[in-house]
Amino acid sequence: MINTEQVANPARLELARRRRGLSKTKLAELVGVELRTISAYEKGEFSPSPETLKELANQLRFPIEFFFGPDLEIPNTRVASFRALSRMSAGERDAALGAGAIALLLCDWLDRKFTLPNCDIPDLQGEEPESAAEILRGQWNLGYRPIKNFIHLLEAHGARVFSLAEDTQRVDAFSFWKADRPLIFLNTAKSPERSRFDAAHELGHLVLHKHGGPHGLSAGQSVEDQANAFASAFLMPASSVWATIRSTPTVAQLITYKKKWIVSVAALLYRLWKLRVVSDWQYRSMCIQIGEFRSKEPEPAERESSQVLRKVFNSLRSEGVTNTDVARELSVHPSQLEELVFGMIVAESSTATHSDRHTRPRPNLRIVK
Repeated sequence: MINTEQVANPARLELARRRRGLSKTKLAELVGVELRTISAYEKGEFSPSPETLKELANQLRFPIEFFFGPDLEIPNTRVASFRALSRMSAGERDAALGAGAIALLLCDWLDRKFTLPNCDIPDLQGEEPESAAEILRGQWNLGYRPIKNFIHLLEAHGARVFSLAEDTQRVDAFSFWKADRPLIFLNTAKSPERSRFDAAHELGHLVLHKHGGPHGLSAGQSVEDQANAFASAFLMPASSVWATIRSTPTVAQLITYKKKWIVSVAALLYRLWKLRVVSDWQYRSMCIQIGEFRSKEPEPAERESSQVLRKVFNSLRSEGVTNTDVARELSVHPSQLEELVFGMIVAESSTATHSDRHTRPRPNLRIVK
């Protein structure tokens, strides 16, 4: 129960608005107040009345309790590496960063309840992308073999991987470090192959750009070029590609070969061009032939999901803890958790009543291994 004398946290009001991708003008219109009133709320000049706060919560789809919590850590573009920042609107960027803030809230909760894998993602700043990919494969004992499940690999080495349910193709993926814990966010609207490449791209940022900034760039190269080059080399090691494909393949052969490394046809063709398996002319010609695959990947792979979160939810379920219980502890709606965890939810217990779930002691949750 909220005390009517409590004052809403201005920072949380702003976060909720940004998470929904709304401008102050649009929110004022939805709530039925003036623009300067919303600005005053977010500056802490005065707090909304209980009636107005209720309408704000309704429009922003956050529980009222959310607005009375302490300040939250909110990632920004100085620390977050976006897959395609230049194509995003300010609203899309802010909404994605808002998802990052909710994910940090969930991470802190998970750290209090579970023991999760330690992080061993190294700092390879200053290495060339191809070399960094080889070094990391060596440290992780991957050799040159294909990676069966990229999300599972990331989680096994300490990364926290979350989904983005943003209704736009322009928000591909982003990542950032929180102290020594890396977080990666992947848009589930992308094809499974492109989502894997996005994950590898973000891993490239984590190992090459941990401290931010364009370190060690070649002429005309950007941090995005470096991350792309790393992703390509990490997913498709040169030795493995040369041993498998020795001459220019047909489009049909590309579709077959791409299944080995679980990449898109376009990504494989680009790697073949960079490794000089196909010539410049052949590359340009084949790009035209596979143009239709940009909107629909042929013979798509299965979508990857989080193994850690699945184990966490199974443990919660065994203790009778539901997604509603978790959301209530975090003061968010269950749907906001579902957006972050690849659609996985903890089913409501059919045997425990609503009252039971609130009166029983905190469950002794098992360690995830």
